[in-house]
Amino acid sequence: MPELPDITIYLEALGSRILHQSLERVRVASPFLVRTVAPPLTETQGRQVRELRRIGKRIVIGLEGELWLVIHLMVAGRLHWREPNAKLARKLGLAAFDFSNGSLLLTEAGTKKRASLHLVKGEQGLRSLDPAGLEVLDSTLENFAKELTSQNHTLKRALTDPTLFSGIGNAYSDEILHRARLSPVALTQKLSDEQVLRLHRATLDTLAEWIGRLREETGEAFPEKVTAFRAEMAVHGKFGHPCPICGQKVQRIRYAQNETNYCPTCQTGGKLLADRTLSLLLKKDWPKTAEDLEEMRAAHRV
Repeated sequence: MPELPDITIYLEALGSRILHQSLERVRVASPFLVRTVAPPLTETQGRQVRELRRIGKRIVIGLEGELWLVIHLMVAGRLHWREPNAKLARKLGLAAFDFSNGSLLLTEAGTKKRASLHLVKGEQGLRSLDPAGLEVLDSTLENFAKELTSQNHTLKRALTDPTLFSGIGNAYSDEILHRARLSPVALTQKLSDEQVLRLHRATLDTLAEWIGRLREETGEAFPEKVTAFRAEMAVHGKFGHPCPICGQKVQRIRYAQNETNYCPTCQTGGKLLADRTLSLLLKKDWPKTAEDLEEMRAAHRV
């Protein structure tokens, strides 16, 4: 799912292309995309783009007349900039936003169509779609700590809760926690002041660093390689690969369709966190450390 750094780069690319341009029409190919009926999408026709915003992981296009198009890409939704009146791909195409200088296409891979488009009127309508999480890049340590400890959650859950923190998801939370040298299952209300400070700094540094990386990678082009898995990431998507800091193999916790990646040496004091699927299978035989796990795997191979 595109997160804060990815959405920031999308908005910068859109700013140079559609800001102050008039939206000629919206073509919708999927009946599952549009989640509002009033005002109708026809109301957007001919209206100029006045503003671009990010709300959490949503892209917001502000039009004349206090109309707001709100796009949530979810996991597999992506944006593409093409020539005017470009055709929508039959299988992946969800919608096209046509301007005189080009078409913004919205696509979604996979069979589960989760991306959404809302059209709302006025700031009140926009607020109804805002989870109201803290904008961490603008946060003070005091505000960050207050939000973090408002409920006693695991760090992974807290960072990815959109009502607590805006725009952070599965990928960047892994990278933040690795940089902060904190366990994903540590409880927020059990952290020391020094750990909260470390987490705040790691959050700011990680997000700023990746915005810079993506900005440099994209240049003046439109971002077409938006992915949650990048070679330069330290732990996210790196299960079984060596940690770039200590060389220990990156481990994972799997739950539902998500996966948390972490380094046992850097983050959990060498302790191997129980993976739900394997721990249920192994029960009392679940290895306590990464070294125990490697020995178990080696014995199994023999």
